[in-house]
Amino acid sequence: MWNDFKKFAVKGNVLDLAIAVVIGAAFGKIVTSLVEDIIMPVAGILLGGYSVAGLVYTYGETVLRYGEFLQAVIDFFIIAFSIFLVIRLFTKFKRKEETPAEPQAEEKAVLDTKEELLTEIRDLLAKQKPGS
Repeated sequence: MWNDFKKFAVKGNVLDLAIAVVIGAAFGKIVTSLVEDIIMPVAGILLGGYSVAGLVYTYGETVLRYGEFLQAVIDFFIIAFSIFLVIRLFTKFKRKEETPAEPQAEEKAVLDTKEELLTEIRDLLAKQKPGS
């Protein structure tokens, strides 16, 4: 059983996934701090000290904190946009692999050869049919 576990744990996909989870958790902390400690205070200053997090609706003894929900929605959009920008930045830095032009020409030549062979087979079969 130990050997099976070692084979599973050492597979490249499992290690890649583990690394992605750890980096994702660290990146999540960075983005959360960015939103809570920098962006939202600046937004509060720009809005004259107004914060939606304190919005509540009271009915009897029940308190609906819809401001917290609105704050979570705003945080989500800011986080999603931040992640979008980071991914976009990484894709700009990623080198695009150049596709050589010659293999495409070879594929076309192979395709032409296949078409020629099929044409010859069709003609031979047409000659062998009785009554033609």
